[in-house]
Amino acid sequence: MTKFYVYILANKRNGTLYIGVTNNLIKRVYEHKNNLVKGFTQKYNVHKLVCYEVFDNAYDAITREKRIKKWKRQWKVALIEKENPNWEDLFETLL
Repeated sequence: MTKFYVYILANKRNGTLYIGVTNNLIKRVYEHKNNLVKGFTQKYNVHKLVCYEVFDNAYDAITREKRIKKWKRQWKVALIEKENPNWEDLFETLL
């Protein structure tokens, strides 16, 4: 069964944030880390996976992504720090 992920990337603690959705988190974060994705994450060096959530369907994941994108920054930071208080790169834990 396919899983869907909402993920948050950062360039550093309390730095620039990027929020995305995917059905292949390892592949997608790898693409960001290696600048295979042109655009925001490449321009601002946003490559550190600091938070992600797992969903059983695309609709729920996309809904959650859109909701988080509308949040105040302090709410996004609180979400990250709830599960990852040191803003560690979680990519290695996926492998």
